[in-house]
Amino acid sequence: MFVRTEEQEQLAQLAREFCRATLGPTLEADDEAEVFRRDLFDALGAQGLCGMPTPEAYGGMGLGYLDYVIVLEEIARVSASYAVSVAVTGLPQVILSKFGTEEQKQRWLPGLASGEVLGAFALSEPESGSDAASLKTVARRDGDVYRLTGTKFWITHGGYADLYVVMARTGGAGPRGISAFLVPGDAPGLSFGKKEKKMGMRASPTVEVVLEDVEVPVSARIGDEGFGFTVAMTALDSGRITIGATSVGLCEAALEWSARYATERKQFGTPIIDFQGVSFMLADMACKTRCARLLVHEAAWLRDQGQPFAHVAAMAKVVATDAAMAVTTDAVQVLGGYGYTREHPVERYMRDAKVMQIVEGTNQVQRLVIGRHLKRTYGTEP
Repeated sequence: MFVRTEEQEQLAQLAREFCRATLGPTLEADDEAEVFRRDLFDALGAQGLCGMPTPEAYGGMGLGYLDYVIVLEEIARVSASYAVSVAVTGLPQVILSKFGTEEQKQRWLPGLASGEVLGAFALSEPESGSDAASLKTVARRDGDVYRLTGTKFWITHGGYADLYVVMARTGGAGPRGISAFLVPGDAPGLSFGKKEKKMGMRASPTVEVVLEDVEVPVSARIGDEGFGFTVAMTALDSGRITIGATSVGLCEAALEWSARYATERKQFGTPIIDFQGVSFMLADMACKTRCARLLVHEAAWLRDQGQPFAHVAAMAKVVATDAAMAVTTDAVQVLGGYGYTREHPVERYMRDAKVMQIVEGTNQVQRLVIGRHLKRTYGTEP
């Protein structure tokens, strides 16, 4: 966990070089125009970067989650938008690998792992964000099919995805009334509302998804009726690790750029890195980056070992995303006026970092999760 294996170093180098060559040339233009390029995502998939933890029997690489987050960090150092695209397409793979039937796995996992199938995770709704158990999308059974009706908000890849994992209500109020369904992107009755104009992550599309009497067979349900909330929360536990990894990549990119700049930029005839005010700021940035990386790697390692990891994933998400916001903001400060312009990428890093504190459960919600774990652990007398 503390020293990368030779294979992990090779994976990181492959991802780093490939992403710089493939994603780098259009980064600024795509951010400005808010363009998601499917061909670039396909290229990531062709390199095997979209299905790393998925078993080889279903088209993946069969690697560990630690290997996966190391690669996600490298993708995010170049483009946080495409790191999130890879991570979001990974969520249906996590779900299907753990809960899917053999038929569901055979149909969907190979395409998701290769990047040929773009995945999406549809949980949030206009009035159901952090309170996910209050969702209102309904799935009514009609013989051998379900009919889904409702609206999903803040959906990454909405309108672009080939497969949506949709959470819908099949029973009464609360989490036990929720079920999970596989909905193809071309299903009749599936349509898409506005594409959000966002502060950051502009090459990652976030679009409203509308379901109007969308018909799916009973075989498209994941697990039993009422099991959907467990499916969603299990996926989010893993998703918090990948958001943490993406945040670490942003930290690394911002630290590298600002440290290089501070070494080259001179004021009063001296590189500004020699001024204590700047060097201490960079030192704090380096500390936060390393601490975040270690905690994210611990969460991934625990997952690989089959150990309880949800509370550590919550910690990793909080620490890494808060670090990303702090480190990228300080990177702008190190560059001064230049940092506030688009001449340098640090302003993009800062804009991209903010949403990391919000997605996959806000950091306030994560602190509730951590607090509950502490209560269970220390709430009784020794």
